[in-house]
Amino acid sequence: MDKPVIKKDPLYQLLRTEDIKSFNEQRDQLDTSELKNGDYRGRDLRNMEAQGLDFSNSYFRNADISGIDFRNTNLEGASLLDAKLSGTYFPVALSAQEIRLSLDTGTRLRYTMD
Repeated sequence: MDKPVIKKDPLYQLLRTEDIKSFNEQRDQLDTSELKNGDYRGRDLRNMEAQGLDFSNSYFRNADISGIDFRNTNLEGASLLDAKLSGTYFPVALSAQEIRLSLDTGTRLRYTMD
């Protein structure tokens, strides 16, 4: 598993600089493949449009992801330690227990396979 890294990708940099408005405007025109394995620790990502994105194996430690709809977003392997997530929607395959474990201890999110 790759460790999250800071990348030069333009969309990734918009999230790192917390320019969510520009990210939302450009996400459908630019390559989104560099968002996975990202380091989003401590960032305010509220209002990000996450539909269909891949944030697998990313770090969201101390990030504010409040109100984001992640229902159709890949979060497998992501870590949420101490993130703010009031009003956040998560994929159905992530149990509340799994989210709580990641939030409290930083474990990587594991999807429930039925």
